[in-house]
Amino acid sequence: MSSQKELLRLEGVGKEFDGNRVLRDVNFTLHEGEILGLVGENGAGKSTLMKILFGMNVIHETGGFEGKVFIEGNQVKFKSPDQALAAGIGMVHQEFSLIPGFTATENIQLNMEKTKKNVVSSVAGKKFETLDRKRMENESQSAIDKLGVDISAKTYIAEMPVGHKQFIEIAREINRENVKLLVLDEPTAVLTESEAVYLQEAMRKLADMGIGIIFISHRLHEIITSCDKIVVLRDGIVVKETPVEGVSVRDIAEWMVGRGVDESARHVARRETDEDIIMEIKNLWVDMPGETVKNVNLNIRRGEILGIGGLAGQGKIGLPNGIMGLYPAGGDVLFKGKKLDFTDPKVPLLEGIAFVSEDRRGVGLLLDEAIDWNIGFNAMQVQDKFIRRLGPIRLRDDKALKETAQKYIEQLEIKCTGPSQHARSLSGGNQQKVCLAKAFATDPELLFVSEPTRGIDVGAKRLVLESLERYNAENGTTIVVVSSELEELRSVADRIAIITEGKVFGIVPADTPAADFGLLMSGLEVTGGES
Repeated sequence: MSSQKELLRLEGVGKEFDGNRVLRDVNFTLHEGEILGLVGENGAGKSTLMKILFGMNVIHETGGFEGKVFIEGNQVKFKSPDQALAAGIGMVHQEFSLIPGFTATENIQLNMEKTKKNVVSSVAGKKFETLDRKRMENESQSAIDKLGVDISAKTYIAEMPVGHKQFIEIAREINRENVKLLVLDEPTAVLTESEAVYLQEAMRKLADMGIGIIFISHRLHEIITSCDKIVVLRDGIVVKETPVEGVSVRDIAEWMVGRGVDESARHVARRETDEDIIMEIKNLWVDMPGETVKNVNLNIRRGEILGIGGLAGQGKIGLPNGIMGLYPAGGDVLFKGKKLDFTDPKVPLLEGIAFVSEDRRGVGLLLDEAIDWNIGFNAMQVQDKFIRRLGPIRLRDDKALKETAQKYIEQLEIKCTGPSQHARSLSGGNQQKVCLAKAFATDPELLFVSEPTRGIDVGAKRLVLESLERYNAENGTTIVVVSSELEELRSVADRIAIITEGKVFGIVPADTPAADFGLLMSGLEVTGGES
């Protein structure tokens, strides 16, 4: 790879926000056709570094940055993302920026539309040309096909499962004529294992075309299988830059966190009885786009941690969303022996059921409000917590709210300036921790947690899972963890239910061999499971 032309070079890059240093003397290079894995814990500086590279406004509005950035040997200092795009830099952000009511073609071609002449434009000028929809669709389909996935460019974004949306985001960037450098921020976080393999193959095809790729991921095994070299950030400093050859997942994890990581930690399963059922689900169906939930039957035992796994789109995400009343659903759900009305999202909350959504920005958070307000919001609205009464007047108890927020900031190690910091300014992993704290603050009897560690680094991931285990042990709270990460479920759950084609296909102990889970996800039966 060293014989390839240098594409990107960073020299002494540093950045402060309000006196808080987030990057210090960052140096590394990227060559044409090279895939660089950029890893680090949440708060290590990855996002800030990419914002500098992409010319994001927040960098210039806060005093710029130190050091130098070179593209193909020429120093650059982009003042806007438009300048970065013009220079051939594409970026796929962790949060989607697609328009749901547009087709894949319309999203991919947005602001790059192709036009054709007509009778009016031949007289009145180019601005009267009409869209060349056939050419746009062909170009868009070609970009999608380069990624090796079977998605029609005519499909509307709103009708796509979340994994397909990620491929459309990437297709939009590689459709640009002069793309030289592609930044992928957690692109596999929402993909199934098979989709992730397609993406890794597509990355190598793009690299073979001479495109340099910066691949940011918390799935460290993907870093090893996909990348040519690795750059590790810790507390804003490059602590390691090395070729990927000979590097193990444990090596990367220890460089990231600066301490040993126990990969073999396993939750010790308890033996709850089948008679003590806190929730009984019968023939549940849920109408959620991209999810198949058509006939779920499941008993949840009081006090257990139940894992729910399965491939993307098979129904595991739809299950809690339907029970919490966020999407149309039918069937019967009995909670503590009483029929639950899940047509109104407030009812499950009033009954003592809480939910941490997989969509932290869209459902979980009030992005423009402070951390303490986010943590206490549901408890205030539903349970009248953090409220002071002066006769008929109800006032928010800001002191109690801040004390509770500070407790969870310390317990969950939320990296922030304090309870008054707005949720929008937190990293994705720290936003997820606020969502957990928000649920804990309601003291639920049953807690659904969907994709709790999506976008969270390897060190914080263990902390979040330990927090769920501790909350379960100390409070006796029944917890249902829905996750695409099988090893995550095996580390915390007493039992694991696999959802396939909208149904519970099997329920097995957490220590069941990994191969058996693969069979269940494929619709094949295994021995030793519950009927």
